[in-house]
Amino acid sequence: MNLNATLVAQLVVFFILAWVTMKFVWPPIVKALDERAKKIADGLAAADKAKSDLAHAEKKVVEELRKARESATDVRAAAEKQSAVFLDEARAEAARIIAQAREAAEAEAGVAAQRAKEALRDQVAHLAVAGAEKILRKEINAQAHADLLANLKQELR
Repeated sequence: MNLNATLVAQLVVFFILAWVTMKFVWPPIVKALDERAKKIADGLAAADKAKSDLAHAEKKVVEELRKARESATDVRAAAEKQSAVFLDEARAEAARIIAQAREAAEAEAGVAAQRAKEALRDQVAHLAVAGAEKILRKEINAQAHADLLANLKQELR
């Protein structure tokens, strides 16, 4: 074999092998590499989308928490205001009831004092009659005594 013929034969075999590789072996490898690159790119895109969705969801959660806190603050303030109103109403009602009870007690005490005065006047009148009767046993005039007692009663008032 000649060196040149060997070289030419090796070149022919090499080119045939390169052509067969490029025609039958290389396309599935390139296709698999492209599919893998596409899967990786899709995965990265999905990760980026998930990251942005997470950031958006976190912002939304923060906003909802802020709204909930504001709502809770408003509800608490309204409840405190309403309880203050109820407390003021209860105090006013209690003051009114106490005033009515005081007025009723004062009126009852006035009536009791008046009754006691009347009873005391009657007792004084009876004592005066008894004393006058003992002193004036000689003079017996029922009409004159009744007039005296009525006058005495009027004077005691």
